[in-house]
Amino acid sequence: MPTASQTQPKPTACLALADGTVFYGHGFGATGQTVAELVFNTAMTGYQEIMTDPSYAGQIVTFTFPHIGNVGTTVEDDETADPVAAGMVVKWDPTAPSNWRATSDLHTWLAAKGRIGIGGLDTRRLTRAIRQQGAPHAALAHDPNGNFDIEKLVASARAWRGLVGLDLAKDVTCAQSYRWDEQRWAWPQGYTRRTGPGLRVVAIDYGAKRNILRCLASAGCEVTVLPATATAEEVLALRPEGVFLSNGPGDPAATGEYAVPMIKGILQQNLPVFGICLGHQMLALALGAKTVKMNHGHHGANHPVKDLDTGKVEITSMNHGFTVDSQSLPKGVLETHVSLFDGSNCGIRLDGKPVFSVQYHPEASPGPQDSMYLFERFAAQMQARRAG
Repeated sequence: MPTASQTQPKPTACLALADGTVFYGHGFGATGQTVAELVFNTAMTGYQEIMTDPSYAGQIVTFTFPHIGNVGTTVEDDETADPVAAGMVVKWDPTAPSNWRATSDLHTWLAAKGRIGIGGLDTRRLTRAIRQQGAPHAALAHDPNGNFDIEKLVASARAWRGLVGLDLAKDVTCAQSYRWDEQRWAWPQGYTRRTGPGLRVVAIDYGAKRNILRCLASAGCEVTVLPATATAEEVLALRPEGVFLSNGPGDPAATGEYAVPMIKGILQQNLPVFGICLGHQMLALALGAKTVKMNHGHHGANHPVKDLDTGKVEITSMNHGFTVDSQSLPKGVLETHVSLFDGSNCGIRLDGKPVFSVQYHPEASPGPQDSMYLFERFAAQMQARRAG
């Protein structure tokens, strides 16, 4: 009769938290180890888009939905060239994919991209711990032989500096300027290209998701993308009719050291400005507000947000660990949206100017499309300015 130890498969991965808590499971994807902040995401779809969202730089994502990996992966769903999230934690080991669009399975895709996954964990317990105690620092390791130095893993988690004060936009931004003309995916054509003249938009890449750029193109914009460190002079040299501030990772105060002066220079030109996520926080800082670190952040595709102008409630996608302090908004900067989960700020606009931003992700990918109209609003503001 085999013993219990003989019938139980040996753990091939472990997750060690800075407080000394250790979770064992089954590794998949790349081998090795990584250290990052641990967060959870409640979205039921779009794990590939989440893993390739540059806003997740410096973070390991715990997925609360158990069926992760069931639809495989396809290059069409990458939000950037490579996964940016440091690793992933799931309840059930990924199964073989079952979807007509799949070109690879999750394990193979992660391994090729150098990212670690761990399955078989109690993600409910882990999620409760994150909610109650805040997003912890964690070390994730995958070794097919199951050999782990737990003391070293815990020590590395404790030694990690964290995201406060960390500028990660420079790590994920583009190396040089480029043009973008791909539009949103639509059945049955898939992705199509925008043709002809359009509204000239300069998009500042703090870690831009591809679907944001597609939404701009689908709204009639002729998009030129510039690196996060672009100056106001470099932006204005392209004669934009509007400026877009993208999403991105890290501490907004750190990125603001070089982003805020650029945005202030743009605001002096009375151009339409639209910001999303980190771009929203950058705009707020440029207007004189402050940002603060959240306990565990907002990560998911089911976040209710109220539009204070209309009273309408939108279900939105979110991914942020810092937030704009609404109490710090100066006179003339109006709060437009709030989270119905915790009342935190989710949108602002500059009174009397075509300048606005939102904390959430209206481009979805993954998530609901309730807020897609914001891209049309941005385009309408540029059209109005063009018409004089």
